[in-house]
Amino acid sequence: MKIAVVILNWNGRKLLEKFLPSVVAYSREAKIWVIDNASTDDSVLFLQENFPTVALVKLDKNYGYAGGYNRGLKQIDADVYALVNSDIEVTANWLLPVIKRFENETDTVVLQPKIKDYKNKKMFEYAGAAGGFLDFFGYPYCDGRVLFKVEEDKGQYDTPKDIFWASGACFFVRQKTFDRHKGFDESFFAHQEEIDLCWRIRHTGKLVKYEPSSVVYHLGGASLAYQSPFKTYLNFRNNLMMLFKNLPFFYIFPVIFIRLLLDGLAGIVFLMQGKPAHTWAVVKAHFGFYKRTPAVWRQRPDKAIKKYYNRFSIFIK
Repeated sequence: MKIAVVILNWNGRKLLEKFLPSVVAYSREAKIWVIDNASTDDSVLFLQENFPTVALVKLDKNYGYAGGYNRGLKQIDADVYALVNSDIEVTANWLLPVIKRFENETDTVVLQPKIKDYKNKKMFEYAGAAGGFLDFFGYPYCDGRVLFKVEEDKGQYDTPKDIFWASGACFFVRQKTFDRHKGFDESFFAHQEEIDLCWRIRHTGKLVKYEPSSVVYHLGGASLAYQSPFKTYLNFRNNLMMLFKNLPFFYIFPVIFIRLLLDGLAGIVFLMQGKPAHTWAVVKAHFGFYKRTPAVWRQRPDKAIKKYYNRFSIFIK
């Protein structure tokens, strides 16, 4: 099985210097690639001078997470892509259990390792933890993390399991699956496009899994800080687009209406916390979503959703 470990980079020279050595040291089963989103720092020169064995794909501009991977992966031949953030530290033998799962489980097409906090290695990390789910209103959460509260890893999530979505921080996907679904939705730009892709994959009956014996450590907040209003905008807007695209028809309008109320409440909370920029980001997110609804509606795989909806609750805790 041919594995490609693929890191998307944009002005991340310092992160590459810090984290790429672990990827090179512990990924002997794979070929390592960096897709560069037209960095303006010295990332490319640094790679060429210090990591000559790492293959490089140079893009003409910053296409974001979704567009960067979509364009870059077209130039990479592999059976499985391991999409790895530039702020991820991997561990010895992290690829072996994942390769074994892919070889033995033909219906498993996406996998996520256990993602822990680089700054406190006893703790799970916000972006992925022990595998992702959605609640009834479409808000993402993880085993090991709910809202902003993360758990200490005490072995409570050491059993492989089905999950609803795998984190884009470290995302294994079969090449044929990625191509069949035309990759990530580029209208998302960044944030929650991996959840949307997992949901679209689920419509075909294929499986998304969590593999706890593969462990990585994530710094987090390297591309957009957790307190960024733009990150708030993308998360709220993209989540609504994802729900509108993938929910069974009879769920769409009740869920979106309730979300209008709940997101409005979130905007008020931001205001009370002295974060008016985040309140405005929530408002803009809703208008951005409403503007895109005709295009999103045309993307709905209605036949697949009708076949799938009776299993909807199984994968949403």
